[in-house]
Amino acid sequence: MPRIGVTGHRDIPAAALPSVRSAIRAELGDATGGVEALSSLAAGADQLFARIALDCAVPLTAVIPGMDYEAHLGGDEVRASYRRLLASCVARVDLPAEPTHEDAYYAAGRWIVDHVDRLVAVWDGRPARGPGGTGDVVAYARRTGVPVTVLWSPGARRS
Repeated sequence: MPRIGVTGHRDIPAAALPSVRSAIRAELGDATGGVEALSSLAAGADQLFARIALDCAVPLTAVIPGMDYEAHLGGDEVRASYRRLLASCVARVDLPAEPTHEDAYYAAGRWIVDHVDRLVAVWDGRPARGPGGTGDVVAYARRTGVPVTVLWSPGARRS
């Protein structure tokens, strides 16, 4: 079964959301013979991708960075969404501890890239704001030959 992973920004501008949602649905729906989705279930793109996968009856695997992940996800709403999504996953991969949170996020992104047939990137095309960000994961995928589909709305800017 083909596997599609996701990387993306935590903050997706409202102007970009409709096209990103539609594009994720198309990416997941275009896979013939079924597909499996992989996500770290972080706020923003990861949770959006995971929700759409589940809405489309696509099996979802959670890839959990090696850190106190849930405590660093954001507010109560994001953590509650994370728990709901995690409970709906068909599998969970817990990665080993890393020295920093940035290292843990990047390790999770690389793990996803190393275990998928293609990567969906909800990405504005700009460099990562910190080590292990979306731009770094996209660069890693491209270096290793994993096809990347960038989803973004032209002209949309992150805050």
